[in-house]
Parts: sequence; C-alpha cells; structure tokens
Amino acid sequence: MLVEQTALPGIVILTPRTFGDDRGFFFESFNTRVFSEWTGESCQFVQDNHSKSSCGVLRGLHYQLGKPQGKLVRVVEGAVFDVAVDIRQGSPTFGQWVGVELTAENKKQIWVPPDFAHGFVVTSDSAQVLYKATEFYSPEHERSIIWNDETIAIDWPDLGVAPTLSPKDADAPNLRVAELPSFNS
Repeated sequence: MLVEQTALPGIVILTPRTFGDDRGFFFESFNTRVFSEWTGESCQFVQDNHSKSSCGVLRGLHYQLGKPQGKLVRVVEGAVFDVAVDIRQGSPTFGQWVGVELTAENKKQIWVPPDFAHGFVVTSDSAQVLYKATEFYSPEHERSIIWNDETIAIDWPDLGVAPTLSPKDADAPNLRVAELPSFNS
C-alpha cells in the first residue's frame, strides 16, 4: 500500500497494490492491522455506505457533531473530486482543505478523520462511492457547511454547470456560523 501524507495532519491518501492479469485484478481494500499502521489511528468501522450519483452532483460538506464519523472513502465506478476540511475550532489548520481525485481506475482512497467535514463532486458521467464509517449515521447530529464557503475557498473542478445539490446542502450555513467541534490536541 502506498501511503501519501497530505498537508493536513491525519488525512492520508492510500493507493493499494493491485495484482492484475488477463482475468482482471485483485487488491486488498482494507486491513485493520495495516490501516492502524498507515494512519496511526486505531478505529473500528461500524457502517459501510454506498452512493451512486450523476455528473455534477455535489454531496457535502457533511460532518456529525457529538458523534463524529471517520470515513475511509473510495470510488468503484467513475470519478469524483473528494474533499476533507479541518473544521475543528482552535486547530492550527482550521478552515484548510485537501482534495484528491478518486477514480475506479486509480483505486485511491482517502481517510477523513472524525471532526473533519467531507464532500465530493462527481466528475464522470456517474460515480459510485463506497465509504466505511467509524460511527453510525445520526440525523440529529448531522451538520453541513455550504460547499462554496468563501472562507474555506475550495478549488472545485469546473464542470461548466452549477453543481446539483440536495435541499439540505443548498441551505447549509457557512463556516462562520456553523456549529463546529473543538480541537483536542
């Protein structure tokens, strides 16, 4: 497994070793022992999520307050631009983001630690995204930040059209007024 550290401590991009021949390919997408070595995190995944979206769909920026979810994200069909944002009040990297292209072809994964906001936009005709979560989904704890927050200033890919958003994501607050977790060093 190739492990790429990012500009934000705790967020890593993982590229598995793939074994392929004329029959197809094989790779290990998750191993708890190796994952702990990669990230320095010892965690237990409790939920797997799978979404399918068409080109231009933007999901996020999502997080859970009080029941934070760490997410290991990968794409099994198509391509997305995936983003993690440090929203921990008092963090030295507060408001900074990291983005990576995840595709079915490159097989990269991104580890988004708990208390970071997460989102992605589909850049192919459609995409299927799988992610493992360290905490159960909890609607009463779910929060969002608007995708185009000027303080965060994510450099989303230009798809030539406005992104397709859910009503919840379209009405999300900006970082300045959102309820946020605290940084615990």
